[in-house]
Amino acid sequence: MITMDDIIREGNPILRQVAKEVSLPATDEEKDTLKNMLEFLKNSQDEKIAEKYHLRAGIGLAAPQLAISKRMIAIFLDDDNGKHYEYMLFNPKIISESVENTFLEGGEGCLSVDREVPGYVPRHARVKVKAFDIDGKPVTLRLKGYPGIAVQHEIDHLNGILFFDHINKDDPFTIPDHVVQHEEL
Repeated sequence: MITMDDIIREGNPILRQVAKEVSLPATDEEKDTLKNMLEFLKNSQDEKIAEKYHLRAGIGLAAPQLAISKRMIAIFLDDDNGKHYEYMLFNPKIISESVENTFLEGGEGCLSVDREVPGYVPRHARVKVKAFDIDGKPVTLRLKGYPGIAVQHEIDHLNGILFFDHINKDDPFTIPDHVVQHEEL
């Protein structure tokens, strides 16, 4: 079981590396890691388990956060409408993105960042992602809103980018250009 002790923190050089593609078919070890990543997200959102094991709630996790520099991510969340999103992905890649941007009004957080970093993180309002599922089958996802923001955050981890890299250094609460309101997403 993955715990917070397994998650590397800001300052670890692995978080700034570009992760390597996973050779498919994935090994059993890589598949088990991906399953454990999803299990961590589920556990972190379960109040009793999270309290027992001192887990911080998370909606996404990238392998580099576990000091594994491979292109693997897990997502586990419900959007504003209660729709559930659950993904275990190898080699996810954004293949198209909207001109319109969005951001979370409360800012973003990260399991690898133990401090609050205030500011708006501009993200594309809509993204199209190609990846491979746990069985090595190709998948194409069209995501917007909260799930779209989450997948962009996790793919950034695969490219050595942390969420606060996107925050305007001069004015952290500058509304990003071309913003579409959440209701329009």
